[in-house]
Amino acid sequence: MGTLSGKTAVVTGSTSGIGLAYARAFASAGANIVINGFGAPADIEKERASIEKDFGVKAVHSPADMTKPDEIAEMVALGEKTFGSVDVLVNNAGIQFVSPIEEFPIDKWNMIIAINLSSAFHSMRAAIPGMKKRGWGRIINTASAHSLVASPFKSAYVSAKHGIAGLTKTAALELATHKITVNCISPGYVWTPLVEKQIPDTMKARNMTKEQVINEVMLDAQPTKEFVTVEQVAALALFLCGDDASQITGANLSIDGGWTAA
Repeated sequence: MGTLSGKTAVVTGSTSGIGLAYARAFASAGANIVINGFGAPADIEKERASIEKDFGVKAVHSPADMTKPDEIAEMVALGEKTFGSVDVLVNNAGIQFVSPIEEFPIDKWNMIIAINLSSAFHSMRAAIPGMKKRGWGRIINTASAHSLVASPFKSAYVSAKHGIAGLTKTAALELATHKITVNCISPGYVWTPLVEKQIPDTMKARNMTKEQVINEVMLDAQPTKEFVTVEQVAALALFLCGDDASQITGANLSIDGGWTAA
């Protein structure tokens, strides 16, 4: 019996990267899974089927668009309808855009705030009533080292991640007597498709080569000079779901190779 047997986890932005690692970690502990995200249907189906095959649990995919509150509510309802509950909610969906403030496209600002911050509010709003009713829940928000410090040219992302930290604290206080914990995990640079996609824009913004961006920008901030792995982030999330973490709530847990210690 896994530590999450009989429970259901909804993970947004989980068709690749950190989100997929979360989903697989929870499945390994016995949870049924609702994955969410965009991508080629065949690729998504491959990952969904792999979760079922590898861990002997059930998994469904929600195509909910994280800019649309109604679809986010439907995603939570899908988990409750299919599996009977949503016990673990992970808000992980995120996008990035790199540009000076005065050149930052307004539509990109709005989209980043919607996906990286507002979607977490909407999913929590939908999932909390069921968690309260059952008297147990775990909410984990993927923040970032950028929830604690800033970098130039990432105004929307840094603003959203600081907002996620505040939302997490507020929810933790509201839910403290309901056996529902709310925490955020703040990774540094994790080697994922999102990070890889940032490289060309950062090269342009800073007039650097790819190697310079990796070594002088990304890993310059991490004293360990190593990328965080998705498996390390997922292992921390799984720990937060256990009984040993029942008194950890309202926390912002850094996993950033020492970035925010400086």
